[in-house]
Amino acid sequence: MDAVEALLRRASALRESGQLEPALLVYREALALNPALPDSWYNVGWIERQLGRSQAALAAYAEALRHGVRGAEEVRVNCGVILLDDLNRAEEAEREFNAALALDRDYAPALLNLANLKEDRGARAEAATLYERVLNVDPDNGEALARYANSRGAFAADDALIARLRKAIARNDVSPAERASLGFALGRALDLAREYDSAFNAYVAANHASSESAPPDAPRYDPEAHERHVDALIAAFAEPAVADPADGAPPVIFICGMFRSGSTLLEQALGGHPRVTTGGEIPVLPALARDLSPFPAAVSGVTGAGRRAMASAYAQSVRHLFPSADLLTDKRPDNFLLIGLAKLLFPTSKVLHTVRDPVDTCLSTFFLHLDHGMAYARKLEHIAHYFGQYRRLMAHWKALYPDDIHDFDYDRFVRAPRETLEPALRFCGLDWDDNCLKFNERKSMVRTASVWQVREPLYQRSSGRAQAYAAQTAPLRAALSAFYPPAS
Repeated sequence: MDAVEALLRRASALRESGQLEPALLVYREALALNPALPDSWYNVGWIERQLGRSQAALAAYAEALRHGVRGAEEVRVNCGVILLDDLNRAEEAEREFNAALALDRDYAPALLNLANLKEDRGARAEAATLYERVLNVDPDNGEALARYANSRGAFAADDALIARLRKAIARNDVSPAERASLGFALGRALDLAREYDSAFNAYVAANHASSESAPPDAPRYDPEAHERHVDALIAAFAEPAVADPADGAPPVIFICGMFRSGSTLLEQALGGHPRVTTGGEIPVLPALARDLSPFPAAVSGVTGAGRRAMASAYAQSVRHLFPSADLLTDKRPDNFLLIGLAKLLFPTSKVLHTVRDPVDTCLSTFFLHLDHGMAYARKLEHIAHYFGQYRRLMAHWKALYPDDIHDFDYDRFVRAPRETLEPALRFCGLDWDDNCLKFNERKSMVRTASVWQVREPLYQRSSGRAQAYAAQTAPLRAALSAFYPPAS
């Protein structure tokens, strides 16, 4: 066995055991001896992405392509995903997906990713056509069928697509992950068809399938542990942050709240203002919290220099993603857990807090296919508990920062748009602009579950949606009332 082969065996064993940094060093040692190893360059690219080093991953994938890697279409898709998800470079991502399709016109991952990008841009018909292409080649592709159904804007009770979704869910060979995707799509279709009992049952089954599909190490919702976490946040951030004269202006406006409480709609409305750039769900603040291990206890050890270093890291990251932004929005709903950290880094920052009818909010969360990290979302009783803890934590933040947190009421906004939005603009130091209410005409990227809602003019049909599920939500209403007094 020569030296390179021995190194590659060692690198592979390290990678398979999850020791990514050591594996990377050994791969690079092998490549220094023989750079013409396309599979090793591919593995370097994969590891660099897992470690959050997007540019290094792209460089390694480029080397894999240059050296004639097999399955180049997969590499192209991987590059496109990095460009889109990590670097906010949608045009380049689209070119990579198309390059993959030039190599294999029926390559499903490229078609699915390109269709998803079209959806983010609001190009419903183009996305649907791409999903149809996948289904023409692979009629049993559950993910493509689910996304195709989700791209539809209306359904009747006897719609053939509803029957097709049910048939797909009933297949013996469908995986739990596919059954979850198909089930959430079926629930949405039945809800639009006003078949509410059947829709609710479909969502229950979809959430169960989502639980089944979770990997063994995925978190399970532990109400007592979450209460302790909220206790720890309140203890770690017991006093308001004090601004330092050396602090610069905060680089973003934070938008947060429960999922399904109107945060995407608010961000898109703000994005109509000529000074505002919509940042979407920027991952930087959660990453900084993860680096402060254990969070939040480690906050007590943060020095002034450490705080400034974290603030600088955040600012540099968002400038890299949005170099021309004047006022940028960081709209990540679950950042309500990190308001204390946000205010520690940027004491003068503003927080727009989206609120909506509690039962509507919780039910809409139950109807949303969230990732496995949000385990509370799969049971209504867990959502109710999580909502109660959210309200408790927000009460703490508001007590610390009464002038820096502005509640934006979704239900009021759909009834009285300007009267609700104008105070939010003033809170952010912005004058009124009529374009803020033309959010449905904008061609911006929207990468959330509300992608289609914000492409429509303002409507009220989602306000009070839980009324159609009165029987099913009775236990939810009772659980919510046990956690907090009714909102005034």
